Amino acid sequence: MCGFCGFTGQIASPEEILESMKNKIIHRGPDSDGSHLDDGIAMGFRRLSFVDLEGGSQPIYNETRDMVITFNGEIYNHRELREELEAKGHVMGSRADTEVLIHGYEEWGEELLQKLRGMFAFVIWDKKNKSIFGARDFFGIKPFYYTIANGNLIYASEIKAILAHPDVRKEVNPIALENYLTFQYSVLEETFFKGIFKLMPAHCFTFKDGKMDIKRYWEPVFEADHSKSLEEYVDEIDAAMQDSIKAHKVADVEVGSFLSSGIDSSYIAEAANVDKTFTVGFDYEKYNEIDYAKALSEKIKIDNYSKLISKKEYWDSIPTVQYHMDEPLADASAIALYFVTKTASEQVKTCMSGEGADELFGGYNIYREPHDLLPLTRLPRPIRKGLGAMAQKLPKMKGKNYLIRGSKDLQERFIGNAFMLNEAERERILKHPTGKYPHTALTKPFYDKAKDLDDVTKMQYIDIHFWLIGDILLKADKMSMANSLEVRVPFLDRVVFDVARKVPTEYKVNKENTKFAMRQAAHRYLPDMVAEKKKLGFPVPIRIWLREENYYNMVKEAFHSPAAEEFFKVDEIMKYLDEHKAGKADNSRKIWTIYMFLVWHKQFFG
Repeated sequence: MCGFCGFTGQIASPEEILESMKNKIIHRGPDSDGSHLDDGIAMGFRRLSFVDLEGGSQPIYNETRDMVITFNGEIYNHRELREELEAKGHVMGSRADTEVLIHGYEEWGEELLQKLRGMFAFVIWDKKNKSIFGARDFFGIKPFYYTIANGNLIYASEIKAILAHPDVRKEVNPIALENYLTFQYSVLEETFFKGIFKLMPAHCFTFKDGKMDIKRYWEPVFEADHSKSLEEYVDEIDAAMQDSIKAHKVADVEVGSFLSSGIDSSYIAEAANVDKTFTVGFDYEKYNEIDYAKALSEKIKIDNYSKLISKKEYWDSIPTVQYHMDEPLADASAIALYFVTKTASEQVKTCMSGEGADELFGGYNIYREPHDLLPLTRLPRPIRKGLGAMAQKLPKMKGKNYLIRGSKDLQERFIGNAFMLNEAERERILKHPTGKYPHTALTKPFYDKAKDLDDVTKMQYIDIHFWLIGDILLKADKMSMANSLEVRVPFLDRVVFDVARKVPTEYKVNKENTKFAMRQAAHRYLPDMVAEKKKLGFPVPIRIWLREENYYNMVKEAFHSPAAEEFFKVDEIMKYLDEHKAGKADNSRKIWTIYMFLVWHKQFFG
């Protein structure tokens, strides 16, 4: 829902600058716009309306008009908070959830954040104190970017709006590029644009007198409770999900749901009893979930709308996708998500989706690895390291990777669901490597916090702080907003997390399946063919396409572009491409990571 932008300070033509910033994010809110300009502040807003269609336009003020807010998101418990605030004497002028935030901040200050249930990013201007208070939601569902230029704060829901401000200088951040090559997404707080930062999830800030004071207001803490049975946890998971889905369905417009062949979206689609579901696929059996989704839709009596994405459509859309992403993302499924949100936007204004289920309930197949590697990890560390060093020298053969991975500690081998290029590979292909940072330096603070947890839960903790934020939620927000569609994620709810954080590991990942307890809850609504289906992800046939002459040549051209010459050793990156085309190695994900950066660079610097 919506997008905002703004800046502090005195500058010539603030109305024109604000209008230019708003126009950069018009796709986030095509229904209406609004502005607030005051001494020292300019606040802009674009609206995609769901609740109180007539009265919810922003900016919104308090009764005395000395506080003003712009807000992106949904507060699912706004009705309960409204009753509490009205009982304390606050007067509301609309039914919009935005008003609950500004009056709640008046009443409780920063403690308001502990009372919220929802997804949000917002800023509140306090005219009396000449200060801004802002916050981003618990898991990072909604984005927030900012920079400080000449002592002034410039902020927005998307980086492209910040770039429209005349005091912002556009420059590539080489440290972001170097770490992106390992993680496949922008992993640092400082973005790919030098000097522009993300406000991290569960953080809030106060900006006053040119100073930015940022603090964390919430932490996701896992604490397994072994006192309950599997059946009790299944009951709790189902009750929490039903409650969350009911809250997420509240809107004054129709709500749809994405639907793949997997359990997460299927559980939500059936339990929410939506009228319309949306699916995409490719013209390859292994990469097409449309038939599966249609069969499930018929079984649970829901209309399904689907689209078969052609190769040409997919490749033609890549520049548009990277533009909307703001920063390079090498997850090939982002383009597929662009098409499913486009398909959905032709029918509805908001859709539910299954993001977050894997991180909360232990769904990724990689979470089986600690158990699978036990025969090696039980060995003394020097023996493991020796076996790994020997395996490195072996030719490609079955079991080689098992020995290599088993020789490494969890902190060395796991940074999330993607691990593209290691530090040596980065140094080999980059023209000007910075040496910042080894991947273990970025994950160490989080591993330190999770040191008392078992390995599976440590992996979940790392994914919540890295993969979920940098990949999963980024593409969900940017691809849906590119098509003026809001995505709601019922799994990423504080009530649901309060249950998930206590589930013991044996009820999450075991020899039978991943997400074990959650699957038992889904069994109550779904046929076995879905509830027990192995985690698939969002498969895209880039490995096949990159061996076809026309797409090989397309990437080859990019690998010889001026941008490639500036950042990479062209001979080295061409080795990846040529080896892959010849079938000597599957370098598809490494190639894609480099190629997506070059496409992004052309969009913003070309």
